[in-house]
Amino acid sequence: MPSETFEQLLDRAASQCGIDPGYWDIWGRYHSNTMEAKQAILRAMGLVPDNLESLERSLAGRARRDWERLLPPAVVTSVSQDPELTLSVPAESLGERVRISIRREDGHTAESELNLWDLPRAGSIEMDGRTWVRMRARIPIDLPLGYHDISVQLGLTRAATRFIVTPDRAWTVPHLGRTGRAAGISMSLYGVRSDRNWGCGDFGDLLEIVDWVAQELQASFVGLNPLHAIHNRRPYNTSPYLPNCSFYQNFLYLDIEGMDDFAGCRRARQLRSSPEVSAEIEALRASPFVEYERVSALKLRFLKRLFAQFLKEWRTGSARAREFQSFLDREGDLLEKFATYCALDEYLHRLNPGVWIWPQWPEAYQDPYSAETRLFRRKHWRSVLFYQFLQWQIDIQLRRAQQRARDRHLSIGLYHDLALATDRFGSDLWGHRPFYVAGCRVGSPPDDFAPKGQDWGFPPPNADRHREDGYRLFAESIRRNCRNGGALRIDHAMRLFRLFWIPDDCDATQGVYVRERSDDFVRILALESVRNQVLVVGEDLGTVEPEVRQTLSRFGIFSYRLFYFEKNPQNEFRRSDEYPTQALVSSTTHDLPTLAGFWLGTDIEARRAAGMLDDRGFRSQTENRMLEKQKMLDVLAREKLLQDHMPRQAAAYPELTGELHNAIVGFLALTPSQLLAINEEDLTKELDQQNLPGTTWQYPNWGRKMRYTVEQLRSDSEARDYTTMFRNWIVRSGRGNGGAVPEVQ
Repeated sequence: MPSETFEQLLDRAASQCGIDPGYWDIWGRYHSNTMEAKQAILRAMGLVPDNLESLERSLAGRARRDWERLLPPAVVTSVSQDPELTLSVPAESLGERVRISIRREDGHTAESELNLWDLPRAGSIEMDGRTWVRMRARIPIDLPLGYHDISVQLGLTRAATRFIVTPDRAWTVPHLGRTGRAAGISMSLYGVRSDRNWGCGDFGDLLEIVDWVAQELQASFVGLNPLHAIHNRRPYNTSPYLPNCSFYQNFLYLDIEGMDDFAGCRRARQLRSSPEVSAEIEALRASPFVEYERVSALKLRFLKRLFAQFLKEWRTGSARAREFQSFLDREGDLLEKFATYCALDEYLHRLNPGVWIWPQWPEAYQDPYSAETRLFRRKHWRSVLFYQFLQWQIDIQLRRAQQRARDRHLSIGLYHDLALATDRFGSDLWGHRPFYVAGCRVGSPPDDFAPKGQDWGFPPPNADRHREDGYRLFAESIRRNCRNGGALRIDHAMRLFRLFWIPDDCDATQGVYVRERSDDFVRILALESVRNQVLVVGEDLGTVEPEVRQTLSRFGIFSYRLFYFEKNPQNEFRRSDEYPTQALVSSTTHDLPTLAGFWLGTDIEARRAAGMLDDRGFRSQTENRMLEKQKMLDVLAREKLLQDHMPRQAAAYPELTGELHNAIVGFLALTPSQLLAINEEDLTKELDQQNLPGTTWQYPNWGRKMRYTVEQLRSDSEARDYTTMFRNWIVRSGRGNGGAVPEVQ
C-alpha cells in the first residue's frame, strides 16, 4: 500500500483536529481551504506541520497522550443515559481490578471495585510495542444533574475526571402570555437618557424602564446589551461585544445615588450638590453621545468615597460586611483575578500614562500567578477590594431590577446578552491565557453586509484546555451572565459548533472553519439554563449549517430570526406563518440599519461617509435597497397589513410612514414565534444604528443615546403613540404579560 503524501497527511491531521476542508458562502459558492491556512491552524494548535516527518511525529504524540491517560479529563453525558466511564489501560493490566471513587456534587460519596476482564471493550491501539485497550465501566450509583468528581485507581496509577450530567433540554418559561407567546423591548442601556442619570443609562433608569414596559406595553421582558466590563475608552474600548471581562459587569451602569452607602456618606452628598459636579452632570446628560471617559472618571470619584465609607463598616463585621464577605467567598478566585487586573491597570497607568494595555506592563505583572503579582495584591489589597466591592454593588442593583420585573409580572424579566468576543488586551486574556489559542483570530466569512468578511480581532477559545479544566470556565461564563435575569442571548451561537479562524498575517477571505466540542458545550449550556431557570436564545444569523439549528432546536434553545434575513428560496420575504415557533423574532440588531434608517438608506450613507463604499458601491447598494423595500411591501400586502389606500410601490415611501411602521411591527407580532423583541430605536423610528461594522473612529459606535428620555416615554405625545401602537399589537397577538396594568390613555 503506498504511503501517504504530505498533502494527504495534512488533510488527515486537519480532519482529526476539527478543521473543515472548506465552506459554502451565502451565495452558494464553495471555498476550499488552502494548504497554507491548514498548516497555520495546525501550528496554532501545537502541531508541527512543516513536513511529512514532523507532522507524523506530532500526530503520534497526540495519539499517545490521549491513549495513555487512564481517564478523560471530563465526561459530559445525558441524565437519560446510564452513567458510564471509558477507561484506557495497557493490555498487560487487563487481569487487574480498578477502584472507582465517586463524589457527587451534593457531597454524597461512594466507592466500588470492578474486574477489568469483565468490562466490555470499546477499542484498542498498538503504540511503541505496547497495546492499549479502552474499556467501558458503568457507574454503580445514580448521578443527578450537576458536576460530580470521579477518580479511578489502577495499581499505582490514579486519575480523576469531572463527570457532568446534563438535561436533554434547556429551561422554558412555564407561562408566556395567554397564547404561549411573549413580547419585549430591547435597548442599549448605556444610551438610555433620563432626567436623573449622570450621562449614561444606569440601573436606576432600568427600574423605570421595567415599570414602563409592564404598565404601558404589557410586555414580558427588557432586552439589554451585554453589560460586560469594558475599559470605557473611545473609540476602541466601548463595544459591549468586545469586553475587558466577560464574567463581570461595567461599573458605569451603577446608580450612584441609589447605593445604600450614598445616603450615609456626607462627603459624597456634599460633592454631588457642588456647582462643579452639577454642571458636569448636566453637560454629560446633554451630550448626544455617551462620554465614556468623563462619566467613568466622575463615577469613580464618587465610588471611591463610598468604598472608603463602607471600609469602616466592613471592619466592624456588620450584617452588610458579612454579606459582602459571603459574596467574595462565592466569587472566589475568578473575581479576585479580575479585581487584581483592574487594580494593576489603574496603578501602572498612573505611573506611566503611556501604558494602556497589559502587554506593555512589566513582564512580571503580565503573569497573574507571578510572585510579583501576588505581592502587589497583598500590598494594594484596598484597591483590589475596591473593584470587588463594585461588582457586589452591581450584583445588588441588577438583582433589584430583576426582582422589580418579577413584581411587575414580567414572565421573563431581564434578557441578558453574552458576547462572543473578548478584548485580547483585557483581563480575560491576562487571567486565563491558556484558554485561548495564539496565532489566530476569530471572524466570519464574506457576506452581503461584509463582502470582504469580518475580522473580530480576538483569539479563538482553546477547546482542549476547557475540557482539561472540566469546562469550569465555560460554565462560569454562562452562570455569571444568567444571574439576575430570565433569558440569555448567546451571541453567535455557532461558536458552540464551529468558529471561523483567521491565521495571523491573513485576512478574513483566507479563514478556515474549525469544529468545537459542540455536544459538550450545548449540554452544559442546557444544564446552566435549567439550574438558573433562564431561557436561552441562540443568535444563529449568518452562515449557519442546518444541523446547527436542528441541534439547538432539539435542546430547546430558541432560534433568532430577523425580518431582514428571513427569505424563501425565491429570495422573497417569508410569510409571517412561515417563521419557526421556537424562536425570537426581531426587526433588527445593533449591527444593522434601523427600520427608519433602512427606508432612508441612512446606513448606506454612513458606509460611504466612513470610506467603506465608493460611488459605484453606493449606487449598487442603493439600487438593491429599493428592491428589498419593494419585497417588504409585497409581503406586507400579501398579509393584508397595508390598508387599501396605501400605495404598493416602494418609490412612494421615501421614509417610514406611521402606517408602514405599524404594518411591519404587526407582521412580526403575528408570527408564531414565541418571543418578539422590538428594538427601542425601531419603536421610536430612530434613524441611526448603534454600530457600523468595520469602523472604529469613522462612526460613533456604541455611544448614541435614545431619542426620548425615560420620562418622555410616558409624557411625550408622539412617544406615547409609538407605545400604544406596539401595545395594541402585543394585546392583539396574545403576547401580553397578563399582569394587572393600567389602560394607556
